[in-house]
Amino acid sequence: MDEDSTVAEDVSADFPTLDRRDEDQLLPQLVAHLREHRTKLRQEWASRIQDAHLLHAMTPQEMSAETTSVYDNYVEVLETGSVEALQHYARDLSERIIPRGVETHEVVGIVLLLRDVLARSLFEKYQRDFALLNRVLDAYEPAANRIANTVAVSFVEERERVIRQQQDAIRELSTPVLPVRERLLILPIIGVLDSERARQLTEQLLTGIRTHRAKVVVIDITGAPDVDEAVANHLVQTVDASRLMGASVIITGLSPKIAQTLVTIGVDLSKMNTIGDLQGGLEEAERLLGYSATRQDSTAG
Repeated sequence: MDEDSTVAEDVSADFPTLDRRDEDQLLPQLVAHLREHRTKLRQEWASRIQDAHLLHAMTPQEMSAETTSVYDNYVEVLETGSVEALQHYARDLSERIIPRGVETHEVVGIVLLLRDVLARSLFEKYQRDFALLNRVLDAYEPAANRIANTVAVSFVEERERVIRQQQDAIRELSTPVLPVRERLLILPIIGVLDSERARQLTEQLLTGIRTHRAKVVVIDITGAPDVDEAVANHLVQTVDASRLMGASVIITGLSPKIAQTLVTIGVDLSKMNTIGDLQGGLEEAERLLGYSATRQDSTAG
């Protein structure tokens, strides 16, 4: 007998396969027991949650409503075995409780506590028949573990989705592309400019150039404390990409520190049209667009 076969037999011994007919017979009994003692078991579960200091961000009324809903859905999944329905419920639950400040470990914790409370209840019910108890637990535990895993994964996925949305919103607020007048955009940069944000900046800027059919863009980095070599090179690439889109770029607000960095790392400054401050940059942009000449003609008239 080879090593793989030995390992397979060891695993089978640790996790015996439950006969499907046995499971079909026992699960309805489990479900009936859990529904019959619903109030008592849910109260015990809620008490365990409080003792573990979980869901503290929720009011007692909110926790009561959610634990009741979770309990009923838990038992329903035990009855139907529908993972799809559980995933849908877990996503809905996550949407409701994530804004309340509930953390991932709390969700996993309360589901594991419920699994334990229900398992103890089954032990008390069937403890006089040890053989039957083993069969009951063999039917219950795989389903309970599947429920716990599904809820945990769904919550993590929903939390990551919310975080991505928040990050996107923050990036859009921190690097807004603003139309100043026809064919003229301004992009004020405030805060730390890292490689990821520089990439986001380029995407937003190029989209803004296309949307507004811009001819001149003023990038003001007065509020950026510093840039490294990668970000500096990315700025040059942004200027080049904007030119390919038909827009000239003026960079304003270079601090002495950033200027020294650009010189030290050897950035090709011939590709960058730099003006001291934002006001000067806007005046240069208007000149490029011909607005200055229009104002002078109007004054002369």
